[in-house]
Amino acid sequence: MKGTAFITGATSGFGQAIAKKLSKAGYKIIALGRRKDRLEKLANELGNTHIIACDIRDKAKLFGECEKLPENFKDIEILVNNAGLALGQEPTLHASLDDFETMVDTNIKGLLYSTKAILPIMSARKSGYIFNLGSVAGEWPYPGGNVYGATKAFVKQFSFNLRNDLKGTGIRVTDIAPGLCKTEFSEVRFKGDKQKANAIYENTQFISADDIATIVLNCVNLPQHVNVNRLEVMATTQTWAGFYFERD
Repeated sequence: MKGTAFITGATSGFGQAIAKKLSKAGYKIIALGRRKDRLEKLANELGNTHIIACDIRDKAKLFGECEKLPENFKDIEILVNNAGLALGQEPTLHASLDDFETMVDTNIKGLLYSTKAILPIMSARKSGYIFNLGSVAGEWPYPGGNVYGATKAFVKQFSFNLRNDLKGTGIRVTDIAPGLCKTEFSEVRFKGDKQKANAIYENTQFISADDIATIVLNCVNLPQHVNVNRLEVMATTQTWAGFYFERD
């Protein structure tokens, strides 16, 4: 019998799609997110789901909730560190320091909290699979990517270093770095400006949250001795930007 998948940021986008995909594959789900109403709706749809209504930045609540998990949800086999966001796309000079701090607290510190909370369970079981959701922005810079890209570069390097720390435990780690994908991501980034968010996706192809969920399930189904270190995933229509040159 399959165990439990713990998924952060499960109320939308990648997290929700991954929860649905893993549930269909037979895993119990622990769904963590800020919006309780969405979590309850997801739990009703999936069944066999434990919800945690919690902001990933709230260290005390996150650890407290993980310490009192129901017995039948303590067999955690998969951790999906998905909770994260971008805020704004202004140059560093004009960007909001509050936005910077929110991205650091969510994308970096939140990922560390959930990893530290769940690792003891996996270590005791001597097996497990950790997926960290990064971004192509962690590898390839673009104007306005500043702190968001830097936080995702952290996710990549932490994933690699975590693999070294976990040698001998049987725990696998994969950093998945998606490119352009249509979710609520851009709407959050532009603080509810749907017109600005939708313009990002006009007249081009993009990957879907379900594509990423399929990749997660495919990795899970690989033999235990196979570890995919990093997957950078773009739509076929997306490539890297060329160099920029200042001109007189």
